[in-house]
Amino acid sequence: MSTAGPRSPAAPITTSPSAPAASDPAPLGTPVERYRMLRLIRGFEELALTLVKSGAIPGGIHPYIGQEAVAVGVCSALGPADRLTSTHRGHGHVLARGAAPHRLLAELLGRVDGLNGGRGGSMHAADLSLGILGANGIVGAGAPIAVGAAWAARQAQNEQAQNDHARNDHARNECEPRGQLPVAVAFFGDGALNQGVLLESFNLAAMWRLPVLFVCENNGYATTLPAATAVAGSATGRAAAFGIPAEEVDGMDTEAVRAAALRAVRRARDGHGPGFLECRTYRYEGHHTMERRMKLRYRAPEEVEAWRARDPLPRAAALLDPGAAAALDRAVAEQLAAAEEFALGSEHPDPAGALDHLYADGLRPRAGATP
Repeated sequence: MSTAGPRSPAAPITTSPSAPAASDPAPLGTPVERYRMLRLIRGFEELALTLVKSGAIPGGIHPYIGQEAVAVGVCSALGPADRLTSTHRGHGHVLARGAAPHRLLAELLGRVDGLNGGRGGSMHAADLSLGILGANGIVGAGAPIAVGAAWAARQAQNEQAQNDHARNDHARNECEPRGQLPVAVAFFGDGALNQGVLLESFNLAAMWRLPVLFVCENNGYATTLPAATAVAGSATGRAAAFGIPAEEVDGMDTEAVRAAALRAVRRARDGHGPGFLECRTYRYEGHHTMERRMKLRYRAPEEVEAWRARDPLPRAAALLDPGAAAALDRAVAEQLAAAEEFALGSEHPDPAGALDHLYADGLRPRAGATP
């Protein structure tokens, strides 16, 4: 998509480590399951906004409201052994991959029962058992991590092939495929398109034909800067320059994102190298909750309303039987109420453990010493 010109929701869409995870990812194989996850992410973010306003969540968050179809559509195409890296706006990715909402909420609150014991917070939540290699507060920084995960998967497969050869396993047909590769997904926003590390990641993934899916969530703004005034050319063109197949997709349509992700994941898993999706989406809230206090105004109300008219939740609900969406809404509301009770009831970390998990064994400073 060319980034030149005004931001319009109606612009045409054109196409242009390796061990299995220890936990099961979220089941997203049916429209019912995908709608439920869309509703869960939306409700979770609305709850988080309330807790930010009350002061229960320190600092603030980058809300994902409006972009839910991207996380759900992409994660529905992944398998248990796949990996992903996220962004500063990462709650939706973490939930769509299967993280427990009560533990993610406790993490946002900085509590001991959080995904990372309250140490990761909103921008650095991770769950390695689900292949979630971490959200990241540095723009574009998840891409090289995903490339590394894909390289590790390729190395593990090569080592297995060498071991098979060393054992002279004649029972195996030498022409038989040695198994499909786990895929690593790197989520990032349009603001990351100007980060050099992203282009370096494109280059390595393309040169080594790594199983990586680069997913650009183009919501039109890098903080308050319109992509049309900051990104020359097109997002897909940048990936295509490295020989990476690139596709634009309606990021407000869960099923369209899923279909595109399935194509790209299948190609990467079969050993044909990386892929790139530009998901054209929109965030309904500001870049960060601080915008509400600052009363920033950089988007026309008509623009926001035009994108809200394409909300992914009603589009997904239209695929369900009558009454199914309302029943799922009630179930999710109950789940989030329980998550809030759990998170608020969780203990704060003991300050005595502030240096835990920071040093290798035997290298932790003695009590009273300057680190």
